[in-house]
Amino acid sequence: MSDSLRHECGIAVIRLLKPLAFYEQKYGSPLYGFQKLFLLMEKQKNRGQDGAGIGAVKLESAPGKPYMFRDREIKEDALTRIFNRQLKKYDKLVRKGAIIPEFTPSVKDHFEFGAELYIGHMRYGTSGEFTRSCCHPYFRRSNWPTKNLMVAGNFNLTNTDSLHQQLVERGQHPVYDTDTQSILEEIGFHLDEEHTALYRDLRDQGVPGPEIQEVINEKLDTVSIIHRAAATWDGAYCVAGLVGNGDAFVMRDPNGIRPCWYYHDKEIVAFASERVPLMTIFAVDAGSVREVAPGHVVVVKRCGTVDEQPFTARRELLGCSFERIYFSRSNDPDIYRERKALGAALCKHVLPVIDFDLDHAVFSFVPNTAEVAYHGLLEALHEYRRSELCEQLLKAYHDRSLSPSLIEELVAGNWPRNEKIAHKDMKLRTFISQEKGRSKLVSHVYDITFGIVSPDDTLVVLEDSIVRGTTLQESILKILSLARPKRIIILSTAPQIRYPDCYGIDMSELSKFIAFKSAIALLKQRGQDQLIMDVYQAAVEELQKPTEAMTNVVRSIYAPFRPVEISRKITELVYPQDIAWNGEILIIYQSIEDLHKAIPEHRGDWYFTGDYPTPGGYAVVNRAFVNYYENRSGRSYDWPAA
Repeated sequence: MSDSLRHECGIAVIRLLKPLAFYEQKYGSPLYGFQKLFLLMEKQKNRGQDGAGIGAVKLESAPGKPYMFRDREIKEDALTRIFNRQLKKYDKLVRKGAIIPEFTPSVKDHFEFGAELYIGHMRYGTSGEFTRSCCHPYFRRSNWPTKNLMVAGNFNLTNTDSLHQQLVERGQHPVYDTDTQSILEEIGFHLDEEHTALYRDLRDQGVPGPEIQEVINEKLDTVSIIHRAAATWDGAYCVAGLVGNGDAFVMRDPNGIRPCWYYHDKEIVAFASERVPLMTIFAVDAGSVREVAPGHVVVVKRCGTVDEQPFTARRELLGCSFERIYFSRSNDPDIYRERKALGAALCKHVLPVIDFDLDHAVFSFVPNTAEVAYHGLLEALHEYRRSELCEQLLKAYHDRSLSPSLIEELVAGNWPRNEKIAHKDMKLRTFISQEKGRSKLVSHVYDITFGIVSPDDTLVVLEDSIVRGTTLQESILKILSLARPKRIIILSTAPQIRYPDCYGIDMSELSKFIAFKSAIALLKQRGQDQLIMDVYQAAVEELQKPTEAMTNVVRSIYAPFRPVEISRKITELVYPQDIAWNGEILIIYQSIEDLHKAIPEHRGDWYFTGDYPTPGGYAVVNRAFVNYYENRSGRSYDWPAA
């Protein structure tokens, strides 16, 4: 995806199931858990670069000693900064003699992150400010261990305003109105309620004070707490939490929109947003890593037991297809196969356009994340050519015209030509992002390989997806045009993005989508401006209804047009105007049908189809159109129901 998007965050949770001394003796370090946390987060840096945060809980700490710790950073290379900062503290304590690594009680007593329970978060912000205080984990403090709570997650809720109001009506005074704060306070409220009920019951039974906390530790019902806390959440979420007594939980939304995986053996329980980091770090195969079931919460009690239970009714499984198309790393075996299938599916669309003439077509890809799909496209092209060659040879054999010279001629020609055409200049990209107002430099983010494409060639370049079209217009097409091909074809492994996302990806403004711009331009071009006003009035009416009763009226904007008509208009809109080359440009998108064939188990496609998995999605899409029509910028989330 050449367009820059903020998207899903990454989480990591580590729970050591044995004393620190075990890991020091077996692995040579009392910081085994701390190191594994860093590795899990490092392997998920693709999921967030706005900031990072870590937290820890020490088990069995003596009264008077702190037992919960947190460190967060928002500067560049936040993850590295956090771990270097903490390791410098550790090394300093070792030099002073306060810590003797082989004597693990000294590590636990003096090093804040010498703990048994860890949480980590890589942030891509879709709400709140971009400050350290907005980095996860969020912390709720108390003198009671079972009232202390630390949470981090990969989520976005559509009804933050109503959740915030719910806290106010309860009598609370929340300082922030982000969905993270709402989640923290909602879980915290029910955690307090559970604790208080248990405490009063035990006190009335005459249980001695020093024993009460131990009994509460055993009886605390995390599943019930999560069930009550999440009852009114609308959105997508994977939320991890640490309780001060040493309990931990990881929960996943009932549609399975946001991903989460975990690995469990006799020594450790570990969670991550992606499967491969767990496979790599613990050297296990895919079958050893389990997916947290949608609508379930995995609870790790302070005693070390692990239990997965439903906290709400399971709904239709609609895992985010963008995770598979672009966001998650492609070294997951399933994602690798799916991305190749996405590329292969485009073969049948591009071959007729180039008149099946592979001799005069050069295939490439941009950006690097599209490489796996590109290999799928090439395999499909080779399969086509092999099939064609077999037919030609069989025909020549039956015609009795087969000869060594003919075989050589047939075998030598019309094979796919694959080249690395565009190269991204990462240093220039960083410079531009740091220097605002440098739009004239954007076209030089990519370099091109000269001398590969001839004037008779069609240059076919595969993309992950095309969202806004700005990078395509301002950079990619300008650079590709320098090769002077006869024409340029851009293939998108994703269908046209027509509707806002409100479940993790920061793309909620309709006016920024090139597909939406094209549909609006076509309506105006054909004198159908009245339809735009009609949809606006319908959207206003929808927003007066309860959220559960809303429908997506924005579909009417696209209804008059076939996908190919919108694609043609997109081509017109993104065609660079300030280039010397005047060749033809064509954009070909993936079809919805082929998307689902390639990714059969992750059918979340609301940004393509407008079919949202939760009621809040319909409120968002209608609000987004109202914002567009009224020329308002900003997120279209948090529209309260009437």
